[in-house]
Amino acid sequence: MKKLLSSFSLIFILFFLVLIFFVSCKKTEDPIKFPQGTFPDSTIALNSINSGFDDLDLTNIDLVIDESDIESYLLHGDIFALLSTSRENSGQQYDLIQCMITFEWDQTDGTFTLETNTDGDAFIEELIDAANTPMDDLGPYRRFSSIDGYEYLILSSENASGNLDLFYLMNMPVTGSFPAPVMGPYPVNLINTVNNDSYFSFDTSLDSAYFSSDREGNYDIYLNIRPPETAPNIWFDSDFEAAQKVDSLNSNAEDKCPMVFKRIMVFSSNREGGMGGYDLYYSKFENGKWNSPVNFGPGINTSHDEYRPVIGTHADFTNHFIIFSSNRPGNSDSFNLYFTGIDI
Repeated sequence: MKKLLSSFSLIFILFFLVLIFFVSCKKTEDPIKFPQGTFPDSTIALNSINSGFDDLDLTNIDLVIDESDIESYLLHGDIFALLSTSRENSGQQYDLIQCMITFEWDQTDGTFTLETNTDGDAFIEELIDAANTPMDDLGPYRRFSSIDGYEYLILSSENASGNLDLFYLMNMPVTGSFPAPVMGPYPVNLINTVNNDSYFSFDTSLDSAYFSSDREGNYDIYLNIRPPETAPNIWFDSDFEAAQKVDSLNSNAEDKCPMVFKRIMVFSSNREGGMGGYDLYYSKFENGKWNSPVNFGPGINTSHDEYRPVIGTHADFTNHFIIFSSNRPGNSDSFNLYFTGIDI
C-alpha cells in the first residue's frame, strides 16, 4: 500500500511539474509575431482629410515622429504636414492648411491602421497665416537647414500676372513655449522668371534645388546648385541664375512636381506611354545622374490624373510609403489624397 501511495505521489509530483513547465512556457511566449511593419500595397483614401474640393499638394514628409509602444507592441508614426487645398474658399483658390496622419503596426497580428485629421498646432497656424496670400498658394515644402539653423517653408504663389513664383519663409525651430517669429514670405530671386516656377525640392544635403517651370514652353524639371557654405536665404536672395534642365528626367510633355527623398526622385508627368492623364514616376540617382524614369504602374496610376507624390519611411518598416493626389472616381470629381506602400 505504501508503495502504491509513493508511486501515486511521484506521478502527481511529475504531473504538477509538467503543468508548471507548460504554464511557465505559455507565460513567457513571445507575443511579437511580426517584428517589422509593412505598409500595405492597397491604396487607402485619406477620407478624414479629403474635403470634396481639390486637396492637391502635401508637403514633403521626410520627418516622421517615430514612437514604439512597448507594452502594447505597436510600431507608431505621426506625420505632420501642410496641405494645399481649395476647400477654404469653396473651390475658388488654393490655400495652405495643416493635417496629421497617424499609422500603427500591431506586432502581434500584423494589422496596419491609419488615421487622419486636420487638428491645429499653434505655431503651424502662425506659419500658414504668414504664407497664405489672396491668390493661389501651391506646392508647400519644408526643410531644416543645419547651415544656418533655420527652418524653411518654400511654396509657389500666384503673382499679379497670374503666374506662379517661388517664395520662402524662415523661422528658428520652436523650443518649448518660446515663440518662433516667422520671417517672409520673400521671393526666390535666384529662380523666378516671368513664367511659372513651382514645386521646389532640395536633395538630401540641400546642395541641389529642383523645381518645375514652363519657361521654355512645356513644364520641365530644372536644377540649381547651391554654392558650398552659402545659407539658403542668402542663395535665394541672390541674382537670377539660369537653371539646368535635367534631361534624363524630362520628356516632350509636361513634367512636374519633383520631390527628392534620399536617392529617389518622384514626379508627375503626362508623357506618352503612361496610363492616361498625369502618372507618377520615379528615378534613382546612381553614378552621378538620375536614371530613366519608371512608371509606378497600375497599382498607383489610373487613366485619370495622379499628382504631387511624396515619399516617406519608418525605420521599423520593410518598405516605403507614398502619398499623392488623384481625381480618380470614387470620392468626388475633385483631387483627393491617397496612401499606399511601395517597394523601390
